[in-house]
Amino acid sequence: MNIERPIYLKKLIDRQKNGMIKIITGMRRCGKSYLLFNLFSDTLQLQGVDEKHILKIDLEDIYNEHLREPIEMLKHIENHIFDEKDYYILIDEVQLLDRFEEVLNTLLKRPQIDVYVTGSNARFLSKDVITTFRGRGDEVRVHPFCFSEYLSAQSDTMYMERHLSDFMRLGGLPQLLSMQNEQQKRDYLQHLFENTYILDIKERYKIKNDNDLEELVDVVASGIGSLTNPHKIANTFKTVKQSSIAQDTIKNYLEYMQDAFLIEKAVRYDIKGRKYIDTPTKYYFDDLGLRNARLNFRQTEQTHLMENLIYNELRFRGYSIDVGQLNVFGKNSDGKSERQQLEVDFVCNKGYDRIYIQSAYALANDEKREQEFKSLKHINDNFQKVVIVGGLQPTYRNDDGILILNLFDFLLDKVTL
Repeated sequence: MNIERPIYLKKLIDRQKNGMIKIITGMRRCGKSYLLFNLFSDTLQLQGVDEKHILKIDLEDIYNEHLREPIEMLKHIENHIFDEKDYYILIDEVQLLDRFEEVLNTLLKRPQIDVYVTGSNARFLSKDVITTFRGRGDEVRVHPFCFSEYLSAQSDTMYMERHLSDFMRLGGLPQLLSMQNEQQKRDYLQHLFENTYILDIKERYKIKNDNDLEELVDVVASGIGSLTNPHKIANTFKTVKQSSIAQDTIKNYLEYMQDAFLIEKAVRYDIKGRKYIDTPTKYYFDDLGLRNARLNFRQTEQTHLMENLIYNELRFRGYSIDVGQLNVFGKNSDGKSERQQLEVDFVCNKGYDRIYIQSAYALANDEKREQEFKSLKHINDNFQKVVIVGGLQPTYRNDDGILILNLFDFLLDKVTL
C-alpha cells in the first residue's frame, strides 16, 4: 500500500542540491526507508533523473555488510559514477557505517553528489549534525503516521470514531497496515518494543542491570502527560520497587529512550515570567501503539491518550512544545487571597507563531469548563487560545475568544490554527 507523505517529501525536495547532507532521523520502523528509497526516489525519476544516477545502499542488508567499511563504501560509490551529471546517494541506517562522518564529509567535496541518509539514533546522528558536520548537515525528523495519514489508508473513512479508537490503541507504525487482525498487530508491537527498541538501548549503552531500565520504561509509559523528574522516579523505585537506582542513572536511561526516539520531553515554561523551569517535565511516546503494547494494552485511559495524540500531531506539524505554567492570585475556599499555579497543557511555537492549547476529553459541566478555560483566560497576550475536545461536538469560539475545537476537526486540519 502506497501512502504519500507529502510534508516529509516536500522537505526533501526543498533541500535538493543545497550542498548539505540530508539526514532523515526517527524511530525504527516509522517509514524512513520507504520515504527515501520509494517516495523520494520516484519523485527524482519524475523530475527526469535517470535511475542509474540514484544509488540506494541499505546497510542493514547482509549483502551490503562489506560497505560498512569506509573505504569499501567510497569505492562502491565511485564505481557507480560514470559521467559528470548529478548523482543522488541514498544510504539507509548510516550509523552502521564506520567513521560515517568522515565518509559523508568526503562525499560533500564532490559537487555532483547529493547525499541523503537515514538513522535511528538521535545521539549518534543529531549531535553530530551540530558538531562534526559544522553546519553542513540538514536534519529531517520523521514520525510514525499521524491520524490523517492513517485514515487515508482506510477504505471506509466514514467510520472515523472507530478508526480513531483503533489508532489511539494501536498507533501509526506503517507495517501494521499490512496485518489482518488485531492480535497480529498487538504481537508485532510487543515483539518490536522488546526485541528492537529495548534491545537496541541495552546493546548500544552496555546496560547490565536491565531490570531497572525495564521498570523505568513501564513507569514512563504509565505516566504519560504527568509531571515528573528523576528524583521523583527514584523515590518511586525506592518505595515501590525496593530499588536504590541513582537519579543520575534514571536521567541517563530517560535520555537513552529519547535518543531512540521512543519518547519526547516537554519542559515547563513560565508564561508570565518568560523563562524555562528545568523540572519537573512531561514525557510523551512517539507512537501510542508502542506505549500501549508495553503495558499489555491494559492502561488505555482516553484522557491521557488524547493528550499524547495531540502532542504528536503538533510535533508532526512542526511545532516545538512546552508545558505552560501561570502563577496567579485567587481566593481559596475561605475567601482569602492566595497564589495559585495554573497549567497550560501545550505552549506551541513555530517561527513567530504561538498557540496555547488545552486538551479536554469532555466538557461535561460548567465546573469542568471553568477548569479548562481558567488558565487560558489569565494569559494577556494576543496569541490564539484553544481547547481541543473529544467527541463530535461542533467547533465554536466562546465569548472570551477561546476556540473550542473538535478533536476530529483538529486532527484532519479542518480548522486552521
